[in-house]
Amino acid sequence: MRQQRWQDWVMLAFAVWLFFSPFFLNYTSASNAAAWNSYILGAAVAVFSIWALIYPQKWEEWVNIVLALWLIVAPFALQFYQTEAVAAWNQVILGLLIGGDAIWALARRPTISHA
Repeated sequence: MRQQRWQDWVMLAFAVWLFFSPFFLNYTSASNAAAWNSYILGAAVAVFSIWALIYPQKWEEWVNIVLALWLIVAPFALQFYQTEAVAAWNQVILGLLIGGDAIWALARRPTISHA
């Protein structure tokens, strides 16, 4: 039985914000690593969120956890934490929110026992 969970809808909302945040927070330069990270990760989180809404499985949540970890590390790995502080904070906070939502979804997922 497919059961849509509110956590998947929240994850999709985070993905939409992440994708469009360079426009809202004004870090849209074409050569900007922060903007490209937002576009790519926002699209990826959206794809896995939509997939989870249609075919809920545990692996989507694990992928979102990995993407969330990258969002937390990216400002330092891509070295935009000093030049784009707003982008860095946005991505770190979204990484924490996305990771927390994915962990919550994993914890709330019913386990199926095979007898």
